[in-house]
Order: sequence, then C-alpha cells, then structure tokens
Amino acid sequence: MQYSTTIFGQLLAFLPKEKLKKFTGQHNSEKYIKKLTVWNHLVVLLYAQATGKDSLREIETGLLMNHSSWHHLGINTVSKSSIARVNNTRSPIVFEKLFYALLEQCKSVTQSRKFSFNNPLYSLDASVVNLCLSLFDWAKYRTKKGALKMHILLDNRTGLPTVVSITAGNVADVVAGRNMEFKLESGSILVFDRGYLDHDWWYRIDQQGLFFVTRPKKNTIIIVSERRKTLESNILGDDTIWIGHPCEPKYKKELRRVRYLDEKHGEYVFITNNFVLTASEIALIYKERWQIELFFKWIKQNLKVKTFLGTSKNAVMNQIWVAMIYYLLLSYIKFQTKMLRSLLELSWMIKETVLVRRPLIDILSLTPTSISKFSDESYVPMTLF
Repeated sequence: MQYSTTIFGQLLAFLPKEKLKKFTGQHNSEKYIKKLTVWNHLVVLLYAQATGKDSLREIETGLLMNHSSWHHLGINTVSKSSIARVNNTRSPIVFEKLFYALLEQCKSVTQSRKFSFNNPLYSLDASVVNLCLSLFDWAKYRTKKGALKMHILLDNRTGLPTVVSITAGNVADVVAGRNMEFKLESGSILVFDRGYLDHDWWYRIDQQGLFFVTRPKKNTIIIVSERRKTLESNILGDDTIWIGHPCEPKYKKELRRVRYLDEKHGEYVFITNNFVLTASEIALIYKERWQIELFFKWIKQNLKVKTFLGTSKNAVMNQIWVAMIYYLLLSYIKFQTKMLRSLLELSWMIKETVLVRRPLIDILSLTPTSISKFSDESYVPMTLF
C-alpha cells in the first residue's frame, strides 16, 4: 500500500530545511549532542505547539503513542529528560534565524490588504508575558514580579510579524524600538502609541524616508505655526506645528497635528511627519494600530507563550521562537491555499488531525459531518505533496 505521510509531516515540509542545516552549522548547535538534533528539537516543540501540550511528560507520551510516525518526521528520541536538557542549553539563535528565513518564504505568497493609500503600513507595539520571579529569576521586571516583553513590528497588509525582539520585562518600549532594525521600503508608515516618545528617534525615522503616526502625551508643548484648511467631517483641526519652542525645538522639523472627533470616545490628537495624506487617512492609520493588539491577543490565546516547558532563559526563548515559527506555518498554509476560514479554525483542524495520514489539503474542507470520515482506514493514499 502506498504510504501517505501525516498532516504534521506535510506541515514540516514547508520549512526551509537547508537553511536550518546552514544555521545549525554556523552556530555549532549540535556540538556534544548525540540524539536530540536541532531538527528533532524543533519537531518536538512544534508538536507541542500544534497539539497544545503543557508538559514534557505529555509531549513524550503523545509521541510514544505514535512511534510509527517518527521515521517520517525525522526524529530519533522524545525522551523528556533529553528535551529538558537540550531546551535549557541550546541557544535559540538557530530558531530565531529560521523564523526570519520562513518569513521571507511567507512574504512570497501572502495576500495583502488594500488601503486608501499606497504606502506600506506597519504597527509597532510590545506585550508583557508575566512570569513567576522565583522560578524565572533571570526575568527581572519589578521587585516581586518577573516578566519578559515581546516587541513586534507587524505588517498590517499581511498580518505577519516583520520584526520580533524579546527582552526582559523592564526594558522600555521605546528603548527596544530604538534598537530594532527596520529594513522597510521608503515611504512606509510606522504607527505606534505614546510609549514610543523619543524625538531624536522620530527624526532618525524621518531621515530614513519613513513616515510615522503617533499620539502626543498630555504635557507635550505644541506651537502651532499654520492652521491648514479642512472640510473633512469629524476633523476638528489640521495644523502644522513645532514640538517645543521653534527656537529650541525638541524635533528638528515641523510636524503635523490632526485632531479627530470620535463620536463614542471624544477627541483624539495625532502627530505625524506626513503632510500628503488627508487628515481622515491619518486618523484611519492610527485606528489600524488595533491590528497589533489583536495579533498579541491571538498568539497569547492560541499559542504556548504564557506557560513554558522549562524555566531557563534558553528554554523560554526556544519555545517563543518556535511558537512564532508555527504561526508563520499556519499563515503560509492559509495564504498558499487561499483558505477562506480563519487562522484559528485552521489551527483547530490541525490540532485534531495532526498525526492522521491524509493529504493536508483534505482538512481545509472539513465539516462537523465529514470529520467523522476523516480516518486512515477509509482512505486510499494519493500523492499530492
């Protein structure tokens, strides 16, 4: 009988394995390792993400129950002691590099949302992951609390995280933002909240040919140099301004202030270095920042980034980078197949069928009625991948 690999095996086939081998060699990530190779490690952690496993024992038991799939998944061991040891000692740099390699692969097939303007739009924000300080003593946040922060630059057109930085919880958003390397095309727009107030950094963004949209703090000194005419509804003002006194400005160029009236929440004030887009478009851009809030909510609710399989810094970082890799894999499948269902529904489908031997494309049309027929025994394998 012709062999058909599992759903999980087909999922792994989308990973750039040659690049993973290259990264492994560059960083000697398998030095002194006998069995649990980087690939074996990655597969185990991806399995935990796909199935929602909470402990090493649960992972070990689940894979031991499916020993016949090991060869085709490319793994040799699922020993919880080996996983724990390697998870604590192996640097996450290889998984970080694999994430960015897979990101480039995803960009080639992603479908982009369209806005009323042509500029690429990116949202920058951070989210805190709380940790128990007594267990994660390296994750300093407050006197009696531990935490780490995920800083992400999200491409609003595709919903993909373009830049990811993971820091200790006590690192300020603006400090991480200054240190993130943005390789964006000229004319791109960055949108971020008040936590990124740094006029010198704003100016560097401007000098890179990028635009930004943000909100000022209440104590920001604003001097109006010109009131621009506007007939747009809900726009209370559209002004050319200086931040601070014009003789000693905190920002070295004139900026634009847009005052927008929201019928439910009152007045909003936006600051931008873009003088081309309409005032309404500037307000719309800031409203689009909500997409990154939804992104953080999704990954915290549906990926394993709040409970961890180890307490060391390496273990936590490895798990987070693999979670982000799994997010890209789900996105890649959704974009490549033009699937109409949500990413959440796709993750549920894969969770329930991950070690079933059927073509991956079959699960995209599953319904509550047809899922009962989705079994190995009722299927004659076909070669689709």
